[in-house]
Amino acid sequence: MLMDVFVIPIGRDRYELYCEPAGEMTAGGDAEPATGFIGRLRDRFNGLVHAAEEWHRHGQPEPATGFGRAKGRVFGWVAQRVVEQRLLWNLRNHTEVVAAHPQDMTFEQVLAFIRGTLQHDYDRHRRWMIIDGILFLLTFIFLGPFFLLVPGVANIPALYFGFRAIGHWLSMHGAAQGLHRVTWSGRSCPPLSELRDVVLLEPPARDARIHDVAARLRLPHLSTFFERVAVRHA
Repeated sequence: MLMDVFVIPIGRDRYELYCEPAGEMTAGGDAEPATGFIGRLRDRFNGLVHAAEEWHRHGQPEPATGFGRAKGRVFGWVAQRVVEQRLLWNLRNHTEVVAAHPQDMTFEQVLAFIRGTLQHDYDRHRRWMIIDGILFLLTFIFLGPFFLLVPGVANIPALYFGFRAIGHWLSMHGAAQGLHRVTWSGRSCPPLSELRDVVLLEPPARDARIHDVAARLRLPHLSTFFERVAVRHA
């Protein structure tokens, strides 16, 4: 199955890569039973991602307890990380990708932008995977005995850095897949060109333009992505 990636203009000469959600994302290998420490860590990662996505998708009432509010903040943070890395995580499972791009760009320009972006992502996630992996080991080794003495309390620092390390590992492999194993093709998409100057519009007109383009392209989550990425950096 082909994967569609959209080259979204977020300014006169700035772009971001975007894809729509395509089902639940995991760390891979879920058909096999978890064995050993890595398997258990992988299953915990997948369970946290799934719970956070369900929380984000359906919403939750305002918690009445401090624990509930802390849990909501954790799930919100995880859900945000999933949204930010969705494209790279999805790339891991594809070898053919179609890049939909504004009609005033050539495919050579598009491919150069994609490769430059993926190389930057690969380098950045590799660096942070190493940093967070080291911090995970340190917190697991040195804080683990303390948390074992407190029944029912998880080693939150180790879980935090472990989640980050796995997330960066998945993103790094998605970027490598896109750089070396994906066959890219291009597709001119005229409505995308209408987003090039949309950040200069007043909020009501801007929102109307974005929703109109999203509806024509059948991208229901595009408006949220555009607000988060483009408008924030305008």
